[in-house]
Amino acid sequence: MDDLPSFVTCPHTVRAVDFGHALVLIDYRTGSVQALQPPATDQWNAISHTGALEGIAPALASRLLALGVLTPTSGPNPWTPALRASSAQASWGSTEHLAGITRPPRAPLTGTLAAAAALTVAFAATRHHRTGMQNTITLLSATCARTVRPATLQQATTAVNAVRRAGWYSPGRTACLEESVAVVLLLRTRRLGVRWCHGIASDPIRLHAWVQTMDGDDVAEPSSTRAYTPVLTIGDRHHQPR
Repeated sequence: MDDLPSFVTCPHTVRAVDFGHALVLIDYRTGSVQALQPPATDQWNAISHTGALEGIAPALASRLLALGVLTPTSGPNPWTPALRASSAQASWGSTEHLAGITRPPRAPLTGTLAAAAALTVAFAATRHHRTGMQNTITLLSATCARTVRPATLQQATTAVNAVRRAGWYSPGRTACLEESVAVVLLLRTRRLGVRWCHGIASDPIRLHAWVQTMDGDDVAEPSSTRAYTPVLTIGDRHHQPR
């Protein structure tokens, strides 16, 4: 390990989720996702308590440093242990995950146009493959900091339906990330806020973005969303009217 630093830390933009059978590292700066198998997971968990690279396989250390999920430091700098998430029972590929597009309900034209404008901003923020996630988080943080009051479940549901209606006619990719960001932006025009969530589930390992009310209700989401463990949430704090 002569070419490796003695001490490292995990950047604050990286979140680790331990499913037991795999540890997933999500870098919210680059949007990259890495999975470690149990032997490597044990080593990650061990060095998180000390910040010292001793005891970790040199090849693994080099790989994690190259990926940017670990960075050198001059001394011990432990970091928050991995978030433990419940793992789905192994299905060996036999579990079906429904996917498809359902035509959204009709919505007023003015609401659809406003949603289309929000989607355009969301597309601009998320489209870059290297900086898209970082841009998205910066945009969401700034947007949520300027809301005044929490949206009700009905208000949030109306916004989701409007965005889905606009996305139905959009020529661009409108998946959960773009949709959830656009919902936050659309509600911001009325100074209403929701909690933006980004989470992960296992078997297979998959990511999802959605919005919740401040009371913790998932907005216009199927029951399967409860399988996702929230890893990053934005919008929990709101400015109150003066």
